[in-house]
Order: sequence, then C-alpha cells, then structure tokens
Amino acid sequence: MALLDLPFKNDFSKPIIIERESFLPGEVGEVKIPVGRMPSDTRLYVNTYVFRSTVPGPTVLIMGGVHGDEINGIEIVSQLLQEEKFHTLKKGNVILIPLLNVYGFNNFSRDVPDGKDVNRSFPGVNSGSLAARVAGTLTKKVLPFIDFAIDLHTGGSSRYNYPQARYHSKLSPAFEMAKIFNAPYLINQPLISKSFRKVAKDLNIPAIVYEAGESVRLDGASIEYGKRGIKRFLNHMEMLPFKDKKVVKSIIINATNWQRASQSGIFIWSKSSGDFINKGDELGVIKDPYGSKLTMVLSKFSGFIIGHNNASVVNHGDALFHIGIDYAHEGF
Repeated sequence: MALLDLPFKNDFSKPIIIERESFLPGEVGEVKIPVGRMPSDTRLYVNTYVFRSTVPGPTVLIMGGVHGDEINGIEIVSQLLQEEKFHTLKKGNVILIPLLNVYGFNNFSRDVPDGKDVNRSFPGVNSGSLAARVAGTLTKKVLPFIDFAIDLHTGGSSRYNYPQARYHSKLSPAFEMAKIFNAPYLINQPLISKSFRKVAKDLNIPAIVYEAGESVRLDGASIEYGKRGIKRFLNHMEMLPFKDKKVVKSIIINATNWQRASQSGIFIWSKSSGDFINKGDELGVIKDPYGSKLTMVLSKFSGFIIGHNNASVVNHGDALFHIGIDYAHEGF
C-alpha cells in the first residue's frame, strides 16, 4: 500500500493532548514534558513542538537526541525549527522533539547516568530505570498520536557513519519511507529488541532511522542530508512544499560486515566512508608508537564503506570499517 493510502491513527478533528496541553487543528505550540530531576533538584523536561494544519493528514514525529551525545540529529531538528516552515503545513501534523535524552546531553554521554541506553529500554515503564522512564514518557504520551516517525542518530564514539537511512524490511512501509528520504545508503537492518524502531513497529508506526556523522561532533553534510530527507518525505506526503535540486542514486545494502583491527597501535586510514573497495585493497595502516612495526590493513570484503573509525589509537579487535557487502544500485 502506498504511504499516502495508509489510514491515520486518530480522528483529525480531535485535539492532540500531550501533558494536559491541547492542540486543535490549526494550532501550534510547545509542551515541556517532565522526565525527572537532576541530583541538584533541577527539573528536566523533553521540549516537544506541535504543529497542526487545518487539513486532515498524517502525524509525523521527527526526533533527535535519543542518544544524548549524537548532536547532528539535535541540530537537524533545531535548524528545521528555526526555518519556521511548519507553521504553514498544507495538511497533517508534525511533532518535533529535538532532544529526548536530556540526561545524556547534559553529561556528553550516549546513555543516562546509570549507564543504560534509552534505545534499548522501549517501551519503557514509569517505575523503572532512568532510561526506561524516558522511553516510557515518549511511548505513553507521544506515540499514540503518531502515524510515521523519523529517528535521527549518528555513529558512536569516534565512529563516523556515512549518511544512511535504515529500515527493517523491503516489504514494510519503512522501506518506502527510506526510498523517499533518499540518503546515499539505504540499509536493511533487522529490528533490535527494546529499540525505538521495534516499539514503533509494534504500535504499527512506520519508522526509519537516519544515521550520519559521529557523536559529539557536528557535520555539515550530515545535517544537510538529514534536513533534505525530511523535507522530501513531508513533500511526498503533501504536507510541505519542497523542490529537490538533486536526487541521489541510493545504494541499497542488504548485509554488512566489520573489518576489525588485527593488532593494537596507531591507526591511519587511507579509505573512508562512502568509498567502494575491493577485497584485498589497502584501507590503512596500524603501527606501534616507535615506528618499528607497521601492519597494512587489507580489506577482507568487497563493497561500500558505510562507516569508519576515526580513533587515532585502536586496540586489537576494534571495529575499523563497517562495510556493506550485499548491495544493489538503485536510483529513485
């Protein structure tokens, strides 16, 4: 079924009510959803922005900062807010959450202070861990209104991900979303237990994850690809006018593998994310601090590098390159 033909979850004429704030068609506003307190007794909130048109249509959630140190996604939503395009939606509703994991953001951390991952804590519970409480707040108070979701992420510590949209099945509406988003790579990734995508699937919400850049570092290209993909999707859903100047010939990746360090030392890469490589190609070198030992890193696979490690010093077994090994060229 085409995305435009999917039924809405809610009666459009009824208000969207989040944390006792009510929004009727045509209304916009901000809701501060309480998620807890710091040890200093400072209250923490998830700032949530609601934009409603007067014409029936889907409700789309655009969210960043599930991992608190992944700031590209936060900046994407922030810039979309600054552009003020959602005040004149042609149809439907948009809900924006720039930063879900305020705990992690305040501590320059992927996780919450107890070390748990919000994206492994869904659907969450209000009497559980900090991570479970944050996840539960989103699941209970926002997701009941959502028809489609775009979750914005980056690579982990020192790991750069080339702009990519992830979906869970070619038979799902999420695959159609990924094609419309039109990132350079479209990656078929199975659902992970207790992740946001898994709970979205359980609630019948088509959702994709946009991965681009690395944590604690802004990357202009990743931000622009993300904004462009979101606007492409909203334009396809007839919610927001947008003329794309350049369509990317996306590469669909069905399987990936990791190239890992064969020894510890100083790592200098010569190939990086976005490159196509053949088995046996030189990808970089690992050397000891004294210059007496040098090991060439030779590719074990043929395919596209979808992510690479920017760490200058690596340990034996560390992931150096994430390589898409089963791929197809398709333009949309």
